Amino acid sequence: MLERGLLKSVLLLLGMALLPGLSAGAGKCERLVATGNPDYPPYLWRDPQNPQQLIGANADLLKHLAKELGLVIDVIYTGPRSRAQDEVRAGRVDLLAGAFLTLPRLESMDYVHPAFFFSPSVVWVRKGAEFPYASWADLHERTGGTLENNSFGQQFDAYAKANLTLEAASSLAQAFQTLLQGRSDYVLAERFPGLAQAEAQGIEEELLVLDPPISSDGLYLTLSHNSACNDPWLRGQLAKKMTESVAVGLPEALLQHNLLRWKEQQVQPASVPNP
Repeated sequence: MLERGLLKSVLLLLGMALLPGLSAGAGKCERLVATGNPDYPPYLWRDPQNPQQLIGANADLLKHLAKELGLVIDVIYTGPRSRAQDEVRAGRVDLLAGAFLTLPRLESMDYVHPAFFFSPSVVWVRKGAEFPYASWADLHERTGGTLENNSFGQQFDAYAKANLTLEAASSLAQAFQTLLQGRSDYVLAERFPGLAQAEAQGIEEELLVLDPPISSDGLYLTLSHNSACNDPWLRGQLAKKMTESVAVGLPEALLQHNLLRWKEQQVQPASVPNP
């Protein structure tokens, strides 16, 4: 009887070990692929030395998470922002390295909490052409510029549609040039990408930021529903390591490092990325 009971216990333990989610092993993927907006310094941009790779604060954070988890995460260029998102939705790429929280994305991606940055969107003006500004209402009866299809949150977007005059530009560089030429009164853009673009154009001394920000949105890491690597272990470990990283201020340190990195590259560009 003792032998029979011992055999039943061994079989029970073996069965539990084989159940999904109960094994002590890690996730099923040791290498993942990430992508993102390639025109988003200091968060992400194409590496001048290797244009098929993306570098920046978001990429550095992913490399840190990968090291903590004993994984490899390659952050690659897959095309413009819209194409990058399509690749992640389809599951051809596992991770989107930086996304604001939207209902459509929730249908195809799991968000890793917490947000690793809160990116303020601000009012940029020409130095010497400032105007009193304390709230959205102070933008009335002025002409502003912004990027095509840009969003600053559902609440501000609805307000702007009903109350503001905003002209869409194909690029932030174009919007800033229109501003400096006096053909608009302000530009709406995220603070740090705006600063990076101004440095690339050599116009940072000609621009000012008016406070307070019009909005501030959380930037998240997302994992495709269609990724072969998307499992509970990976989602849980990414959230755990992201929480630890945010708690010690790592994302902000990486942001400051990459602001300097981007600025230095503008002084001595290594090469022009191939299309």
